[in-house]
Parts: sequence; C-alpha cells; structure tokens
Amino acid sequence: MTLRGRHWIAVWLVALLAALSLVIARQTAALNAARALTDLREERAALEGRRADLERRARTGQSRAVLLPRAQRLGLRLPADTEIILLPTQSEPPRPPEPRDRR
Repeated sequence: MTLRGRHWIAVWLVALLAALSLVIARQTAALNAARALTDLREERAALEGRRADLERRARTGQSRAVLLPRAQRLGLRLPADTEIILLPTQSEPPRPPEPRDRR
C-alpha cells in the first residue's frame, strides 16, 4: 500500500503542526522563564535596597552621636584609656599583650 497525494499532504500537515506545536511550547516556556527572571530581579533590587537601609541604620545606631546620649541617660560614662581591653577574635591569631606604661 503506497500513499497517494492526499495522504502525503496529510502526513506533511501533521508533521508541520507537530513542529509548530513544539515551537509554541518552547516560546511559552521562554516567556514564563523571562517573567520569573524579571520577578527575581525586582525582588533582588528590593532586597538590596532593604539591606542598604539596614546597614545605614546600623551605622547610625553605632555612631557616637547616638550612643553617648543613650549611655548618659542610663547613667553610664566613657571608660578611661586604661579600662579598655581589646579581645582578639577567632579569625585572627592571638597577639601577646602589649606592656602598659604605668606612671
């Protein structure tokens, strides 16, 4: 049984429709991925802005202009130079203590 003209047209039409369906599916997936990427970029920009705001607030909160009035309200005072002890962190190797000049 050989295919006649009408059958060949039907076969090619089905093949064309299958190929076009694959193209449409690929384009739809690409559009969905592009939308997701845009959403993620917007979310990242918002998070970076929030992070910058939090870092600014942390720097402001650690500033001397903010801490001194709060400390004075609590009845605290500034330590003398001899009362300050710097503790090494785990990331840096321990240093031997520096000799203090007692006069």
